[in-house]
This record gives sequence, C-alpha cells and structure tokens, in this order.
Amino acid sequence: MTDRLRAATIFIALAVLHTWPLASAPHRLSLNFNADAQLNTWIISWIAHTLPTNPAAFWQGNIFQPGEQALRFSEPLVVPAIAGAPILWLGGSPVLMFNIMLIVGLAGTAFAGWWVVTRWTGSPRAGLVAGTLLAFNPHLLTRLPHLQAAHAWGLILACYFADQALRGRGHWWPLLIIWPLVAATSLHWLLFSAGAVILLTMVTVVETRKLSGVVRLAVPTIGGAVLALPVLWPHLANGVRRPLEQVTDFSATIGGYLTSMSRMHAGWTAPFFTTDIDVFFPGVIALVLAAVGIATAGRSEVARRAPSRVVWLVILAAAGVVLSLGTGTPLYGWLYEVLPPLQGIRAAARFSMWYLLAVAVLAGMAVAWLERKVRPAAVPWLVTLIVAGVTAENLMAPIKTRAYSGLPPVYTLVAEAADPALLVEFPFFPPDVMHENGEYVLNATGHWRPIANGYSGVTPLSYRERSETLWYFPEQRAVDTLLALGATHAMVHLERFAPHEVPGVIRALEQQAHLRLLAADRAGHRLYRVVRE
Repeated sequence: MTDRLRAATIFIALAVLHTWPLASAPHRLSLNFNADAQLNTWIISWIAHTLPTNPAAFWQGNIFQPGEQALRFSEPLVVPAIAGAPILWLGGSPVLMFNIMLIVGLAGTAFAGWWVVTRWTGSPRAGLVAGTLLAFNPHLLTRLPHLQAAHAWGLILACYFADQALRGRGHWWPLLIIWPLVAATSLHWLLFSAGAVILLTMVTVVETRKLSGVVRLAVPTIGGAVLALPVLWPHLANGVRRPLEQVTDFSATIGGYLTSMSRMHAGWTAPFFTTDIDVFFPGVIALVLAAVGIATAGRSEVARRAPSRVVWLVILAAAGVVLSLGTGTPLYGWLYEVLPPLQGIRAAARFSMWYLLAVAVLAGMAVAWLERKVRPAAVPWLVTLIVAGVTAENLMAPIKTRAYSGLPPVYTLVAEAADPALLVEFPFFPPDVMHENGEYVLNATGHWRPIANGYSGVTPLSYRERSETLWYFPEQRAVDTLLALGATHAMVHLERFAPHEVPGVIRALEQQAHLRLLAADRAGHRLYRVVRE
C-alpha cells in the first residue's frame, strides 16, 4: 500500500469514527436536531438541483421568497455541493448527501495536512500525526453541523503553495485554483487563509530580505481572485456588516483553550466550559509534541531549510488566540474598524483554527525529529501510539443524531401544484428564533417550490417585516399578509404550537374563508390552499 493510499484510508476511518454512528446508517441518521445542519443540507441540495437544470437561478434559492437572493446570506458550499451532487442525482436523499460530504470533508482536511507536512518534513508518519490533529480537533468536531467547517483543507494548502511562491521553490501556480476553490466553499476559510498567508509573507520577507517572492505570490492570488469573482461578488455586493456587540457573544475565552468535550477530558475541563463555540483543548499529547517541535526547531531539517516557518507557526498560533478572544482585547476593536473583512465575521472564536493548525504542524515536526532519535523498528509503533492517543483525547463519539425518515408525504401536493406557487409555513417564527425555521428549509428540498420562510446567518429585512404579522397566524392580520405576499399554499404544523393553543388554532382555521384544507396527516401537518374569494 502506498503512503498516500494508507493515509487516505486511515483518515476516512478516523472520520467515520469521530462522526459515529452516522456512517452506520447515513441515509437514516442525521444532525437535523441542529438548524445549521438543516440549512447546509438545503444549500448543497439546492446547488446540486439547480446547476444542471436552471443555473440562472443559482443565487435565488427557494427560501426567503419572494424577492431575495437567498444563497447570498450563507456560506457558498459550492465545492462540496458539486462533489456530492451525484448522490442526489442517483436518487440519494439530501441528508445522505450531507453525511457523506461531512465525512469526506474531514478526511480531505486531514489528507491535506498529511500531504503538506509530509512535504515539509519528508516524513509520511509525521504527516499522519499532523493530519489527524488538523482535522479531528475540538474546534471542528464541535461544529459538525457546519459542513463548511469540515472542509478546511484550503487553509493549509493555501499556506503551503504561498510558501512555495515566496521561496521560489517548486510549484506555486496551484494557488490560482486553490483561492477560488476556497472562496466557493467558505468565505470564512477564505478570510482565515488569506490572513495566515499575509502573516507568512511578512515573516518570510524578513528572513529572505527579498520581495521577488511577494510578486510570485501576487500573480496567482490576483488571478485566483478574478476566478473567484462569480462567487465573491454577490456576497461583497450584499455588504453584510455585523455589529461589534454581536461579536462579543461569539468570542473565545482563555478558559476555552483548557476546555474539551471529548470522552476523556470533558470531566476535568467542565469548570472552564462556557459554550460549545469556546472549546479548543487539543489534548496533552498534541501540546507536548508542539512544544517539542518548537524546542527542537533549531536542530531540525525543516528549520534549516526554512527557519521562518517555525517562527510563522508560533506567531500564527499567538495571533489566533488573541483574535479569537474578540472584544476581550482592545486589538480586535481596532482591527474591526480598519479591516472591513472583519466586519462580516460574527464568530471571532473561529480564529482559534490558526492556533490548532500551528499545533498540528508543530506536532508533525516533532514526530519527524523523533523518527531520527529512536530505533527504526520502533518508529511505526511510536507513531501508531501517538495517532491513537491524540484520537482518544479528542474523541466525542458517539455523537448525537436524529432519525430521518424522509419528508412528510403531504409536501407532494406542493411539488405538484401549478405555477406560480408560494408556500408559507406556520408557525412563522420571529427573527430572534429564526433557527426554528430549519425544519421548513430542509422540507423545501422535497418540493423546490418558493417558500416565504427561511434561515441563514443573516436575517433579511423582508423576513423581519413579514414576521411582524405572520407570527400571529391564523389571526386576520396574518392572513392579510399572506394574501399580500401572493401565497398560494399554507402549511400549518399543529405539532409546533403549544398543546393548549391547538384547539383554538383549528377553530380559527376552520372559520377562515381564505384557507381551504387540501390534506392533513397524523403528525399534525395541515396543508391549505390560499383562496382569494
């Protein structure tokens, strides 16, 4: 077995382990208890559905209708959508597509880490440790519903080829492709990758005292930005600016770097736990290896070939920690004002990935150094124990799942409705609990007709305005808004109303002249035709 095939096999197995039991029944188990998983399932399904049939409607989406380009409000996810599209085209469900792309994304991120660190150290075994830590760390494993988080492969690949360009070694033209691929996957990863490359550029220029590498880096970067414009421009034109006060709620704490949700460490780290966005402890083994990587930097082959690489990793880790603290330090507020891209970020805590990347690569460098210090026969056993150890320290499986049995059959009538059609689902939740619409967004993959409901990282003004009256459905003011929107169908989820409200809701629906019952099921779904008599 070649090194590449061995690494790929190990990382797929680890991805299955860390997401277990999803792989035991990927068509039936889901992460749909989380609205972000439902939203991301919709995104990749919409892209796979619309690209071959109606690419002109790509940005439109079928949520937040009428009038919004719904895809602008969330991560693009184009790359995982295209990669997983055959699953949908061959009859697989959107949930199956999401689960497979989640496992593929984690394994792909690990493989990217393996490939880069193997190139930098000359040791495939060092790459195994680095790849394991890069993909299966506490930050990514607590964000499994965020499909884009699993696809972090572009972060380390961008840094690798930028390093090539800056030093004039090997190929650096792949950046021309990597930048648009990262942009088409996640705007957050694009920003974090660009920031890491800027830090790398500054450190490398100080070491080499040459600007020729900056020119080599600029050429594919500018070209990649041009290629990425079809994805970037709609988001840039949207001009999302999140208030700095909102960042406070999604900032890390120092305690987060001592927090783990793994089976091994959750107990002793519990006093540091504040929220699941503030979990970054990569394990004792990882931190010890990273420290060894720094301590032995002057004696390693990696440092001799590129001494600034280790300096960059240390700076990257420190910068990641400081920026992840968000408004916990004055620095973030200053950078927020002078760097417009930061104004689009809500979760400053995600900068912790710089720290975790540095830990992963430094740990790999330590393993490469250890290989030269122990007997050759002991190396495979040592690396196996290290990979097993860091896996155990980060293992959170079995993870929480929810059974998925398909969409309610009553939606078939919506799919078969004549054009034009517009569905509104009730309860229609107010903006502060818009995530409750996740179920409706997922259901929209079963009929692909426009719906007025929606969920995303950004709340459109149109949604805020509609919710002011639609929340009170089935009162007449809500029905009036329903008519003004041009809605043709209304789906009422009785199971989502408080039990004591259901009898009154049913009576009001029966007395409403503008609603005609088309179908109902035992689960509480009632589909109405909106009539304008």
